[in-house]
Amino acid sequence: MDFSFGPDDEALRQEARTWLTGHLAVEPAPTAGRAWERELGAGGWIGLGWDCAAGAYGNRTAPLTGQVVWAEEYSRARAPARLGHMGEHLLAPTLIAHGDPAQRSRFLPAIARGEEIWCQGYSEPGAGSDLAAVRTAAVRDPGSRTYRITGQKLWTSLAHEADWCFLLARTTEGSHRHHGLSLLLVPMDQPGRIEVRPIRQLTGGADFNEVFFDGAEAGTAHVLGGEGNGWRVAMDLLGRERGPATLAQQIGFAEELARVVSLARETGAAAEPAVRDRLVRQWAELRTMRWTALRALGGTDLPGAPSVAKLLWSSWHQRLGELALQVQGPPAVLGPYDWSDERPYVLDALQCLFLFSRADTIYGGSAEVQRTIIAERVLGLPKEHRP
Repeated sequence: MDFSFGPDDEALRQEARTWLTGHLAVEPAPTAGRAWERELGAGGWIGLGWDCAAGAYGNRTAPLTGQVVWAEEYSRARAPARLGHMGEHLLAPTLIAHGDPAQRSRFLPAIARGEEIWCQGYSEPGAGSDLAAVRTAAVRDPGSRTYRITGQKLWTSLAHEADWCFLLARTTEGSHRHHGLSLLLVPMDQPGRIEVRPIRQLTGGADFNEVFFDGAEAGTAHVLGGEGNGWRVAMDLLGRERGPATLAQQIGFAEELARVVSLARETGAAAEPAVRDRLVRQWAELRTMRWTALRALGGTDLPGAPSVAKLLWSSWHQRLGELALQVQGPPAVLGPYDWSDERPYVLDALQCLFLFSRADTIYGGSAEVQRTIIAERVLGLPKEHRP
């Protein structure tokens, strides 16, 4: 496999580095928000990986190596977390693959400009990893061009910020499992019909939400891929979750590991052979994950590679969180607090790492589901019984 960066990639790297340095040096520093998304859109940095003619929707495109370069430089610059991730990396490629011309013309330019934020309406109570168990229903109004949506979605990232939601719902009454599902594009600004409730996390943040739909409307023109084809479209969309961004994620992991190593030296924990062994293992495993990701992105046929990658990085990150607390020692369980504040305690970065990483083996496809996929689709083992 040859996965090298050529002159064009290095030129893009320098352009990205210069642009990020200039735009992140302003006061006050940019934060994750709509203004930053519009800055990225104006700079032409949204939609590099879209499989369409360059500039077709106001975006520019780059080859896979160029997409990796941008993702890595963005992470290295410690630029703000993206509000537009769902729209750019999940919905947009799915629109290009399955949408009709009117849908593409309506939504892609707004995503490329950083003007519209999207959330994903997949998981429900009782239908998280088992997505085929969704019960949210979309019933077509007789004589109209709208669906009425009733149901609940859970763990919906950025629902409190989103303008639109791509939502998996049952459009065929009495349908079961993978049948009778459709993927609808739903406007979130429907007071009285859509309610968003934040979910407070162990870390104190509230990036996730539960969303209640009570007769919310979606136009029949906003069914992506056609009515009843929702499962196929939804699975294609989920397959896009692991792309060049995985390499940028690993740069973030490397920075966290460096912070843990530095702390281990400060506290003297690095002098313990068992701790040194764990630190070396974390480093070696991270390098292995990088080369595995490069092989997969480079076109090497690796059956089950996305599932293997998810298993590797999620368990690796959890072990890093545990190691972070170990090298901190007793102070790891303490923190400044103010009981008069709505959030009485403030966690440091490594405490947040430990707590948030507990969910790594659940979201984005639980570890159990990934093992099942590998067992059934790669190893050819008998399928487990499903009711």
